[in-house]
Amino acid sequence: MLADEGVYLGSESSFYRILKANNQLSHRGKAKPKGTQAKPDGFTATGPCEVWTWDISYCPSTVIGRFFYLYMIMDIFSRKVVGWEVYDCESGDHAANLLERTLWSEKCVNDEIILHSDNGSPMKSLTMQAKMIEMGVIGSRSRPGVSNDNPYSESLFRTVKYCHRWPSEGFKSLEEARAWVRDFVRWYNTEHRHSRIRFVTPEQRHKGEDQQILAKRTELYAEAKVRNPSRWSGETRNWDKIGSVELNPENKKEAA
Repeated sequence: MLADEGVYLGSESSFYRILKANNQLSHRGKAKPKGTQAKPDGFTATGPCEVWTWDISYCPSTVIGRFFYLYMIMDIFSRKVVGWEVYDCESGDHAANLLERTLWSEKCVNDEIILHSDNGSPMKSLTMQAKMIEMGVIGSRSRPGVSNDNPYSESLFRTVKYCHRWPSEGFKSLEEARAWVRDFVRWYNTEHRHSRIRFVTPEQRHKGEDQQILAKRTELYAEAKVRNPSRWSGETRNWDKIGSVELNPENKKEAA
């Protein structure tokens, strides 16, 4: 090192500046240069069965080191869990079967639904990709290691595992796990008043019933304000229907 020999030619920044000016800062060596990860396409859902997201999460068992795997597909417009299953492993075959069953159940085969996921092995499997092509589904994936690119599924799994009925000691069997999730999905879809969709249930919004429900709430609050205006310092609560819903809006595309 020149500094150890008592020689000073210039600062490190000066050397980098000169090298850059002469186009000599190119990557050297065998290691691959660090690349940038493009953000995933963004999509806007204006109704149900336009944009779905899905993911897989661990479900602990009562045996240490053994897990079950919860597969869930959510419609981002209505927040309805449109498809789910619990298996004892992660598999592209399981994912493909669940997708096909869900598409038929929602009567939207070949409707060019956007299906967003992360980069897990089942998501990228040839079986899953072939099934998506067969059923007319358009795929979208998150950047590797970036959970924020799949926020709806992340939020859903958080709701699942923070449910007060979640068995912290784990599930005794696959059948018990499936029964628990079945009850949760029924509650979530038909009873849970979701804060992001004006406190209607996902099922109500999925069926288009939210507009009438919210209109009645607006009328009720307006009448209450007329009867006793002194109790209101400003406008009544906003019960307008939530319109479109966006997934990764930075690079937004309209869903088909």
